[in-house]
Amino acid sequence: GADCLITSSVQFEIVFYNNGMELTDRLSAIKGIGPKKEKMLADRGLRTVDDLLHFFPRGYEDRRSVTSVRDAVPGQDALIEAYVVNVKISGNPYSKKAPLSVLADDGSGQIEIVFFGERYLAKIFKPGARYTFFGKVTENYTRKQMIHPTFTSTGSEDDFRGVLPIYPAVEGVSQRELRRLELAVSPLADKLAEWIPEDVVRKYKLASPAYAVKNIHFPADSRKVRESRYRLVFEELYTMETGLMVIRGGIASSSGGAQIDCRAGDSFADRLPFELTPGQKEAWEEIRADLESEKRMNRLLQGDVGSGKTVIAEMAMYSAARNGFQSVIMAPTELLADQHYETFTTDLADKGVKIALLTSASGRAEKKRIIEGLADGSIDILIATHAVLQENVKFSNLGLVITDEQHRFGVEQRRTLSAKGRNANILVMTATPIPRTLAVILYGDLDISQIKTMPAGRKPISTTVVTRDMRGRVYDFVGKQVAMGRQAYVIAPLIENSEKIDAVSAGELYKEVSERFPERRVALVHGAMRPAEKDEIMRAFERGETDILVSTVVVEVGINVKNATVMVIENAERFGLAQLHQLRGRVGRGGGDSYCFLVTDDSNELAMKRAEIMSSTTSGFDIAEEDLKLRGPGEIFGTRQHGLPTLEIADLVRHKEVLEDALEAAKETTAADPGLKKPEHAALRERVEKMFGGEVRLDL
Repeated sequence: GADCLITSSVQFEIVFYNNGMELTDRLSAIKGIGPKKEKMLADRGLRTVDDLLHFFPRGYEDRRSVTSVRDAVPGQDALIEAYVVNVKISGNPYSKKAPLSVLADDGSGQIEIVFFGERYLAKIFKPGARYTFFGKVTENYTRKQMIHPTFTSTGSEDDFRGVLPIYPAVEGVSQRELRRLELAVSPLADKLAEWIPEDVVRKYKLASPAYAVKNIHFPADSRKVRESRYRLVFEELYTMETGLMVIRGGIASSSGGAQIDCRAGDSFADRLPFELTPGQKEAWEEIRADLESEKRMNRLLQGDVGSGKTVIAEMAMYSAARNGFQSVIMAPTELLADQHYETFTTDLADKGVKIALLTSASGRAEKKRIIEGLADGSIDILIATHAVLQENVKFSNLGLVITDEQHRFGVEQRRTLSAKGRNANILVMTATPIPRTLAVILYGDLDISQIKTMPAGRKPISTTVVTRDMRGRVYDFVGKQVAMGRQAYVIAPLIENSEKIDAVSAGELYKEVSERFPERRVALVHGAMRPAEKDEIMRAFERGETDILVSTVVVEVGINVKNATVMVIENAERFGLAQLHQLRGRVGRGGGDSYCFLVTDDSNELAMKRAEIMSSTTSGFDIAEEDLKLRGPGEIFGTRQHGLPTLEIADLVRHKEVLEDALEAAKETTAADPGLKKPEHAALRERVEKMFGGEVRLDL
C-alpha cells in the first residue's frame, strides 16, 4: 500500500509520563482512566499496559490528502475542507431526532453534512468558518452528502490528518480515545523482551517485539507495517502450533507403536456383501501401512457422513484383536456408541472376538464385569463413551485407540485415553470435512487420510432453498411424506426466543408444528435438556415412535434413522455451511429419495450465497472449502473444544504462508525440546499456557 505516516498535525493530549510504569501495571495507572472506563476496557480483555499494547488495529484510515467536493466519489471515504454556508434543522424543530443539515462549500462544489439526533451541533458550526470533514461520501438526488462524519475546525490543534489506526470496537470508548491511550503507552513497547528462540528469530528474519508493536499501531511507512505484521502473525501462529505439538505429544508419536499384522482386516473386507469404495481402499492402505510399521500410528481419517469410516475401524480393530491387542473406540454420545456396538456385534459375531459396551448407562455389575475383562485381557474390543476415561478403567494390552467425531472431545480427554496404552496406535475419525489447510493446524502432528468417494447406490439428497413466504408449501410436503409413513426433522437455531435475534426458536417451532399436525406425533429435543431425557427422545424417534422431531443442532451427530426422509432447516442463514451439511446428512440413509429444505432470509446476500452452494454440491470437502472462504476459521470452529484457541491478529486463510513457516518452526522447537523444559523456552511455554488457558497442562 501507500507509505503510511502519522503526521505531526495529529495532536493527542498525552496524559501519561513514563515514570516507572511497567507492562504489568493496571490501566487505571494512566491518568484519565477511572473505574468506569477501566471496567469497559476490562470487558474487552484489556486489563494491563501489556494488554493494551497487544490490542492491534483492524485497519487504517488514510486522512492525509484533501479531496475537492467535485472529485469526491460516492461510496468512498474522503477528507474535505470547506466553508460552512448555512446551518439548519429540518423537519420538526422541537424533535430531538430532527436532522441537522450543514451546507459546506470548498469552491469546487457544495456538500451537505447531516447529523441525526445531534441538534446541539447547530451552536458549534459558524457560517463562514472553515472545517475539515472525514467520512463516507453518499449521494442524495444530485447533491453529495456526508452523514455523521468526523469533523474539526481546520488548522486547530484537534486536526486529525494522517494515517490513523482503526481499532476493534470497545463499548463506551471512542476510536479517538483508544488512539490516545495507545500513543500514551507506546514508549513502553521498548520494555517488551524477545521470547521467541534466537534460532527461530534468525531463520525467519523476525523484527523485535518492540519494533513490531510500535509500528503496527503508528507506522512510519508501509514496509514497517509489513515487517511488524509478519512478526505478530508469526508469533501468534508459532505459539499455537507449538502448543498443539506439545499437547498432542507430536514428537512422541514417532516412538514405536504396537505392530499389527493387518491380513485379518483384508479377509474381513473380502467377506463383506459389498466392495470397498476406492476412497475406503486408499484409506485402509495408509492405515495398514502405519499399523504394520514400527512407528506409532497417529492418523486422522476424514470422510463425509455415510462414506464408510466405520468399516475401516472394524477392519483395524479386528486386526488388532487377531494380533493379541485390545482396541477401544470412543463415541461422543450414548446413541452413537449403541449404534457402533450393534454394528460391530453383527459384523464380528462369528469372528471369535469379545466385544463390550461401556457407557454411563451401564449398570454397576455390568461395569464391574467390563472393567475386570479389560484388565485381564478377555475383552478384545471396547465401544465406549466418556465413561472409558475413568481412572479405574485399565487395559491389559491396549494397541489401538479410535476416537469418533474427534472435535467433540477436549485435548485432555484424548490424551487421557491414549495414555491407557503404552504405545497404542491412534486413529482419529471425523465426519466433519475440514479443508486440508485447517486439518494441518488442528491436527498438526497427525497424518491425514480422506475418503472422498461415497458407496454405490447412495442417492444424493435433493436440496432446495426456500424463502420464508414459501414455508407453508414446505410443511405441506412434510405432511405428505409423514402420511406415507416417513419421518421428518425440523431444525431451529435457538432454544428460546430472543429479542436480539430474529430467528425461530425450537420451542416456538415445536408449538407451530404441533398445531399444524395435531394428528401426528411431534417431539422436541434440544441441548439444554438433561442427557438422559434427550437420549430417550432421540431413541423414540429412531424406533419410529415419533413422526416429526423438532430440534436444535443436537441431532448433528450420532443419530441414524433410515426412515427419515425430510430435513427442514429454519433460519438456515444462522448456520455455517459445514453444519448445514452435517444436518442434511441425517437424512438419505435408507436408500430412498430424501429432501432437505433450507428456509432462509432472501434479503441476506451471504445467506443466499451459502444456500446456493449447499444446493449445488453434496461434497462435504467442497462445502468446507467454501465455508472457510466465506466465514473464516473462527466461526467454523469457534470454540475451544477443538483445542484451537482464539486468534487476535492471524487469519488462517490469508496468512497461510506464514502459517507454514510457523508450523515448521514449531516442529523444530518441539523436536529439540518436546516438553518445553529448557530454560530458553520458559517464556514460550508461558505464552502457550496463556493462549490455551486452563484447559491444558504442559506437564509432559
